[in-house]
Parts: sequence; structure tokens; C-alpha cells
Amino acid sequence: MAKKKATVTSGRDDERAELLVKFKADFDARLARMAAEPTQWIEFIDHVATFGAQYSLGNQILLLVQAEERGIEPRYFLPYGNKDGSTGWKAQKRFVREGESAFKIWAPVRRRPTEEQASEWAAAGRKVKRDPSGRPAVQVVGFRLANTFELSQTDGEPFEPPTVLTRRRVQNRGKVGPQLLTGDDPTGAFEDLVTLITDEGYAFELTAPYTGRLGTANGVTVRGTGIRMVQVRDDVAPAQRIKTTLHELAHIRCGHLDDATARGNLHRGRYETEAESVAHIVLRALGMDTSAYSDAYVFGWADGDMDLVKECAETVLRVAKKILLDLTPADDVTDPTRAEPGEAEVAGFALAGTAAAHGRAS
Repeated sequence: MAKKKATVTSGRDDERAELLVKFKADFDARLARMAAEPTQWIEFIDHVATFGAQYSLGNQILLLVQAEERGIEPRYFLPYGNKDGSTGWKAQKRFVREGESAFKIWAPVRRRPTEEQASEWAAAGRKVKRDPSGRPAVQVVGFRLANTFELSQTDGEPFEPPTVLTRRRVQNRGKVGPQLLTGDDPTGAFEDLVTLITDEGYAFELTAPYTGRLGTANGVTVRGTGIRMVQVRDDVAPAQRIKTTLHELAHIRCGHLDDATARGNLHRGRYETEAESVAHIVLRALGMDTSAYSDAYVFGWADGDMDLVKECAETVLRVAKKILLDLTPADDVTDPTRAEPGEAEVAGFALAGTAAAHGRAS
């Protein structure tokens, strides 16, 4: 017998407007807590790692807020699926149970802009993608509210989410200083990370501690006239080696060494929080827990500034997602509601209102 489609929130204008107001309030409240309490940032990054950085900042928070309201520990989200069964839960031979209410997220709207629209975007400083022929390419032109459902709302064929499922609670962590990781590297991704670094134009070296440009750091990335170099200590365990290497790649991908003069007014704590958060998300998604070391890197650089925290979170999500896509094949789980890395989130509400060497005990 055919399964009936689950009920969804009314699309009437008044209800949609009310929903947008609630989403904005929920988003701001969560962002304010992250800006005020470092442990809230750590917990947020853990949630992001569970989902493998698949969603934008706005959608990460919308899903978490809705899941908490329903008492659901979220594992994986997909839309219901199209009529031919090639997308969403239908493609996984699973069906949303009758009576389940959809989660709301922002889904990208893709189409080919006109030349006039492309010119307006370019004049406003927005990047316009073009085909090899020069014609504006199909791209994200906006976002709409869309429905998605959590795994626990579905029945059908067995499904194992392609993400890391291990969860930890911030309140159970000890207040110890940084601890180097020990043991083997379970990811097998070290050589691939080195390749990503060299593809960025940087030489990579395993170096004895206190030699070269390392000083007391576990890793360092240097960019200057005639030099682009990443050095990582050669005497640490494989687990720490890959974590430090990924941390240095994150500095490069986050743009921390680009135009150092213009970015010199940024607090070093923000650089380190971004790089360490990216490393934590990527390694968790690959099956390796780095919390013993990562948690020590949350500084008071934000000073409660929601805009700074939002900008930092968006950078972390964008870079982590791109690195994961570079390291792993695309999932065979189809979800057309997800935007690609670097696609700006232009949702229906406003989401919130130096030296060129980065060395540290990473």
C-alpha cells in the first residue's frame, strides 16, 4: 500500500511570516549564546561535525532549534523525495510516516540569471558564474523555505547515515590544558592532506622540533616573498600529525595568510578558533575525535559580538565542507536542498544584524 505523504506546515502568507519571525528570534538567541559562552561554540561545532558540515550556518541552527523543541537527537535529514523516487528518502527506499511534521530549512533556488541581472550583481560586488561561452551559468539566485525530515521520522530499508554519529557533552569534559593526541591515524587521509597543501602552492616538510621555522609550535605555515612553506613536527604520534597538518591547511583555506596587512587587525584567537574548528569538524567526520586538544583553543576574542561569531562560523562551515568534498567522494544520498560550498546564504531574513606566519601548538 502506498505511503501517504507527511503533513507539512501551511504555506499561507501569514503563517509563513510568523514562521520567519520565529526563525529569526531562534537564530539570534542561539548566536548570542555562542558569542557569550565558549562552551556553546564547542557544542555547536560538535553538532556541525555530526552532520559533516553539510548545511549552512542558518540551516544548522534552524535544524538544531527545531530538533530540541521536539526532543529529537538529530542524526540525518533528507527531503521527502520527488515523484520518480530518485531523490530524498524515497531514493533510500524509506518513507516518512504519516502525520510527521516537516523540519523547515532554507533551500537554494537555482536558475540562469539574465545579462541585466548579472550586471546588477557584478556592480554590487557579487560573483557571477559564467559558462565557457561567457553566458551566465545556472547558479543560486535566492533561497526558499523547504521541508526536510529526520531519519527517526522514517521507516523502510536500513539506512546508515554517512556521517560521524558519536556525540559528546561539553559539561563532561575536564578543564585541562592542551594535550597532544596519541595513537594511530584512523583516517588514512594524511597523504591526501599533504597533496591539498601542495596544490595550494605550499611546500610541506616534516621537521624536527625547535628547528626550521617551528620554534615551540607543533606546526607553522609561512607565506612571504619567495617562500610558501608548511612545517609539522616529525616526532608526534600519527594522530597528532594529521591533526596539525589539517590545522595548517585550514589556515590556508580560511585565507589567514592572504593580504596579511589588511587582515592584521583580526584577533589571533579568531584565526586559531577557525583553524582548530575546521580541523575538529573534518576529523570527526572522518572518524577521529580531537576534543582533548581542540577544546583548549576557544578564546575570548569575540567578546559577545554576534556579527563576529556569525562571520567566523560561516568561514568554518564553508572551509570544512570544501575540504571534506576534496577528501571524500560525493555521497550517493541526494539532497537538492543543500547549497554548495561558497554559495552565499541569502535567506529570507537577515541572519545577524599581521604577520604572514601562523605558528602555534596545533
